[in-house]
Amino acid sequence: MLRLALLCCSFIIGFTACTANAKKNKNGEIRHGKSLLWRISGNGLDKPSYLLGTIHVICKDDYIWTDSMQKALDNTQKICFEMDMDDPSLQMKVATGLLINDGKTLEDYYTPEEYRRLSAHLQDSLGIPAMFVNKMKPVALSALLATRLVSCAMPESYEGNIMKLAQKQNKEIVGLETPEDQIAVFDKMNADSAASGLLDAIDHPDSMKVGFDKLLTAYKAQDLAAMYRLIIESPDMKGADLNDFLFNRNKNWIPGIAALIKKEPVFIAVGAGHLWGDEGVISLLRKAGYTVEPVQ
Repeated sequence: MLRLALLCCSFIIGFTACTANAKKNKNGEIRHGKSLLWRISGNGLDKPSYLLGTIHVICKDDYIWTDSMQKALDNTQKICFEMDMDDPSLQMKVATGLLINDGKTLEDYYTPEEYRRLSAHLQDSLGIPAMFVNKMKPVALSALLATRLVSCAMPESYEGNIMKLAQKQNKEIVGLETPEDQIAVFDKMNADSAASGLLDAIDHPDSMKVGFDKLLTAYKAQDLAAMYRLIIESPDMKGADLNDFLFNRNKNWIPGIAALIKKEPVFIAVGAGHLWGDEGVISLLRKAGYTVEPVQ
């Protein structure tokens, strides 16, 4: 459930994004073939665009922002996220999408004792009043819990930081999918399975933290392949439809990316879990005829 929640986490970030200043990473060295930043060129492009793999919540000391990333952003004309982060209607659409809309409540998925334990934990950890907890989708609450796995009180947000830089440079911000698209991903999850996973997450918080720390270690090493393996081999991915959560979304993004970068150089920032693998964004762009190379 943790890794599913992290894959959907940009949906939650639209509701709870942090906007602290970016901090440059002290170690700018990237091992061959391993990078968070990738240059997209060829296939008729006049100027290169750039693809950055992000992690949606991260502590300031772990935040990676290199000179190459800043230069790539400076040399592009438009910024692209998974969603259009400066859309004024985004927060309302996200808030609506968090709510159960089939007539049930969260309480319907649990025994009285389970719900008492769950609601108390969610109110204590997330600060969400009981009346709102009972109306929220289990998978949405799991994603919100995932944002609390970082070990610092004020985590960074790549989306928030990059958006601030874009606004400072008067650059347009666009998205590859709509809030409705991401809501649909949530809604395709089996609600009973999501409810069970949410309860398991609060009963075994150490297990969730270990999983997140492994992902964070791979991210700090700029090792997209390791992150991808951790995601697809995770026990909580068993029985999950990765087509809905990962592969189909990647494929759906490619025509939009192609249309954007054909017009002008674009800085594209999406969750790092989307980049690697045969059906990852890097491979799909290469299959579409582009040259995609790691940037040192």
